[in-house]
Amino acid sequence: MPTQIHKLKTNQQGTILIFVVVMTGLFVFMLSGYLSMITFQQKLTNAKVAKIQALHIAEAGINYYRWHLAHEPEDYQDGTGQPGPYVHDYYDPTTGLIGTYSLEITPPESGSTVVTIKSVGWVNDYPDIKRTIEVKYGKPSLAKYSFLTNNDIWLGEDENVSGEMHSNGGIRMDGTNDSLVTSALTTYTCTPSHGCNNETKDGVWGAGPNSDLWDFPVPQVDFNTITLDLATMKSEAQSNGDYYSGSNYGYHITFLNDGTYNIYTVTSLATGLYQIDDDDFVGCETKSEQIASEVLIGNYPVPTDSVIFVEDDLWIDGTLNGKITVAAARFPAQPSTYASIYINDNLQYVARDDTNALGLVAQKNIQVPRHAPTDLTIDGVLLAQQGRVYRGYYCWWWNRSVKNSIEVYGGIITNKIWTWTWVSGSTTVDGYNNTNSIFHNNLLYSPPPYFPTSGQYQFISWEELPNS
Repeated sequence: MPTQIHKLKTNQQGTILIFVVVMTGLFVFMLSGYLSMITFQQKLTNAKVAKIQALHIAEAGINYYRWHLAHEPEDYQDGTGQPGPYVHDYYDPTTGLIGTYSLEITPPESGSTVVTIKSVGWVNDYPDIKRTIEVKYGKPSLAKYSFLTNNDIWLGEDENVSGEMHSNGGIRMDGTNDSLVTSALTTYTCTPSHGCNNETKDGVWGAGPNSDLWDFPVPQVDFNTITLDLATMKSEAQSNGDYYSGSNYGYHITFLNDGTYNIYTVTSLATGLYQIDDDDFVGCETKSEQIASEVLIGNYPVPTDSVIFVEDDLWIDGTLNGKITVAAARFPAQPSTYASIYINDNLQYVARDDTNALGLVAQKNIQVPRHAPTDLTIDGVLLAQQGRVYRGYYCWWWNRSVKNSIEVYGGIITNKIWTWTWVSGSTTVDGYNNTNSIFHNNLLYSPPPYFPTSGQYQFISWEELPNS
């Protein structure tokens, strides 16, 4: 019996030993699995952190290039003069070098101000984890304004503005607006020409219904900087063969919807002369605004994204198929010989889309003459550098003509006083009864060629791209 008990105890000890070995093995196995899981989770966490950091690094690349554009707005090669991509180290303020970003810059296409910046970022410890973002910035053109003037203006109750409007002077706003109406003045003196008796009025005031969109004072727009390099435009037109000079009376351009234009030399003006207000509205001058005879020079394709330059006065009309700026100026530039543009008839796009755009630039005035249609449509941005955009006032009542409507799809930029309508009390006595200005939003970052821009690059869009 004692021998059997001894054997039983011995067998129990062996069983316990096996149990301990098995349990120890299970513990080691579970511990190693647990440690592997911890290691995996750590790696996963680090990878997630690296992915987040990669996005921040890519953003840092965008911010760097924004800074670069602010200092070198025409440099799309990162200051190196070499094509990209441009690779930069990224330093954390506390830990030093941690990552890298690579930039690819797409400069503006012809006729656009939009720069595309693609930035790829990664953490150096995880070079295979990359984030890519693409951002677009553009310089707004002055075509962002439906109306921009350097003088006091009055919009009557039958006049409407769609889009942003600004004056460096005061604004009497009796018409309607669907966007901001801003003045650079806190108050101004409203004169009899605006229906007042030299009274002090707010920078923007009137009977218009949308006064919640009026804002004053705001910073003025410096008209001294609204200067197109007419000499450069002339050179561009000369190089592409769309430069004209030497006429005795001026030129006449008619756009055709097939993407071409006819140009005529004006050989005589109508003998029926009118007495019309002079440029300062202080007297009358004799003027003939209508073509009596002309000779066709030829039919030519519209030089899209380029310039037609006339070193003389210009009459213009027709249906444009293309993107073009037309300028009229005389050199050397002297106030007594500044060139003007007459909108002879309807001037329209073949379609109001992003493929068609017209800039009209006159050294002096852009004028709608007396013989223009009773319902006139003008598609384009009109810029009178030294003069005004207007329909004149005819001094003798028998020469006056009250028309129905005028619509401008684009914008008006005028140095001096603008008007389409002349009133006595509340009655239109000359010009157009109803006027409508409509903002052409496609021209904000894709203006007509050589059209002036305003301010710094502005954010347009942000997008994360998939990594290959």
